[in-house]
Amino acid sequence: MDLTFLGTGAGVPSTKRNVSSSALRLDSGEIWLFDCGEATQHQILSSTITLSKITKIFITHLHGDHIFGLPGLLGSRSFQSGESDLTIYGPVGLKEFIESSLKVSGTSLRYSLHIVEINKDKVIHLGDYKVEVALLEHGIMSFGYRIKEENKPGRLDANKLKKLGVKPGPLYRILKTGGEIEHNGKIIAADEVTGPVIRGRCLVICGDTRYSKKTVSLAQGADLLVHEATFSKDKETLAYEYFHSTTVEAASIARDADVKVLALTHISSRYQEEDLDRMLEEAKGVFPNTQIVSDHITVYIPQHSS
Repeated sequence: MDLTFLGTGAGVPSTKRNVSSSALRLDSGEIWLFDCGEATQHQILSSTITLSKITKIFITHLHGDHIFGLPGLLGSRSFQSGESDLTIYGPVGLKEFIESSLKVSGTSLRYSLHIVEINKDKVIHLGDYKVEVALLEHGIMSFGYRIKEENKPGRLDANKLKKLGVKPGPLYRILKTGGEIEHNGKIIAADEVTGPVIRGRCLVICGDTRYSKKTVSLAQGADLLVHEATFSKDKETLAYEYFHSTTVEAASIARDADVKVLALTHISSRYQEEDLDRMLEEAKGVFPNTQIVSDHITVYIPQHSS
């Protein structure tokens, strides 16, 4: 599982940072996109991501820097022979925006498009993943998404199985999925021949928001928290007035939620490259395992050992 940042700027694009989007690659090869600012599909051209692999898109909120890339991306996916179903989740109003854009531009899609509008906290079950949606604090409806992978059965103990006379093959597969087998007149349950359960990984991606204890709850124990840091520490009042966060506020959430890694994004174009070291130090003073991500950076989320 890994997350590629396609746009890490705030409000408007700059020469160094495009506007908001990131792509989560699952172990299956399936890709989930989070936000789709203008020129996201152009950013994808410089990555290993293919449009046909995108099966889900999650929109945090309806500000232009998070959605203006959607119509073009949806059309290009169709032009490039993408035929598999695509589902888009996001706030109320998303359906009108997409359907109006496609209708006015005369864009027809070769695939089935499903739009799921959200207006409150909810839980979405998607195969081996559970997505918790939480309404955060912003000038318009803005959501955070907590993606939690289901726990996996522990690894098979080959030595135990050998002693029991069980050979590799179909019986192994049953035990690997947590089932039980009958062998030599004895019932063998998976937990007798496997190690500890392997905890599923957890990723939290927040839309634009100012500091909130609700975000702390959403991010609790996550392997990776992606949080906006539109402003530096000295702009706390400005951040609050515009419903955004500072570096220190985002780091405080990571610390209080006991996450493993914090990735700061949505950096205002007022800051130049030479400002980033100072902003990173501000955040690290509160939560050491912080990085300020840039476009085309990929962050890997390794499997847990148990």
